[in-house]
Amino acid sequence: MKPELSSTDGTNDPRYDRANDRYLFHHDDDGSATITTTVVHALASIADTDVSQGEFSLYDSVDPDALERLFSPKADGSERSGGHVAFSALEHEVYVYANGDVIVYPASGSSGQTTEH
Repeated sequence: MKPELSSTDGTNDPRYDRANDRYLFHHDDDGSATITTTVVHALASIADTDVSQGEFSLYDSVDPDALERLFSPKADGSERSGGHVAFSALEHEVYVYANGDVIVYPASGSSGQTTEH
């Protein structure tokens, strides 16, 4: 199991973790974007894919409606406090955590970016 990370800067900009060869994103539950949108934009930014041109559909990897339900508030209105889901998309490993962390590992055989931001 991959470790859960907490976002410290509150941004949704990708951060590359060179030591672990992964990209870190954080979904803002209070923002207007859905968790599905955050995942799609994370993948698009890493894989250099234009989602507006139909080059990628999350449905090819995971049911977006199910993903939304997994991380939506419980029936009693309380927030989800733990758990995660993992899947592959565009040859990347994607981990989505209940706390909003989205971690994307580059495709096998490719390394992440060469410069840090």
